[in-house]
Amino acid sequence: MNQDIELALQRLTQRVLEKKQAKDSGLPIPDDLQGVDSPCLAGDAWLPKPCQPHRDFSNVEEGIELELQSSIKAFYGVQYCADMAFSWQGNPFTLLQVWSDDDFDRLQENILGHLVTQRRLKLKPTVFIGVTDAELDVISICNLTGEVILERLGTSNRDVLAPDLLSFLDQVEV
Repeated sequence: MNQDIELALQRLTQRVLEKKQAKDSGLPIPDDLQGVDSPCLAGDAWLPKPCQPHRDFSNVEEGIELELQSSIKAFYGVQYCADMAFSWQGNPFTLLQVWSDDDFDRLQENILGHLVTQRRLKLKPTVFIGVTDAELDVISICNLTGEVILERLGTSNRDVLAPDLLSFLDQVEV
């Protein structure tokens, strides 16, 4: 299944690239990443670049004493890429990606902090993969079920968006 997620993410990224190139004749670097080094830099633009070997999440798993869903590790572990804008059933969101090794280190710290907070609040563990315009609403993967959900941070308010990450990636709108 991890390879399926990797292929779905590659297809989705390719759709973003094709749309951006058709619209703007190029792939500019997002403003918040200007001047930040990345393996996916290509001149004044970005292109996804595979991570070889795939990134390792064992330090997060050991730190929280919880094995992460393989779909989470596949999602964040396979490519360097800029965050990408999409919509889900007409609702805009940004799919988070890893820009650099330093960015991956920060991501791991944020995931660990998120999981610790959830444990303290006695919430089911999730890992965020996207942000919405609503400050406290994030798109996450439930670590128990693998479902992709819309969750309100710090609460048990969760709506299932897709039964799994693969279905979600195949259904987002570019």
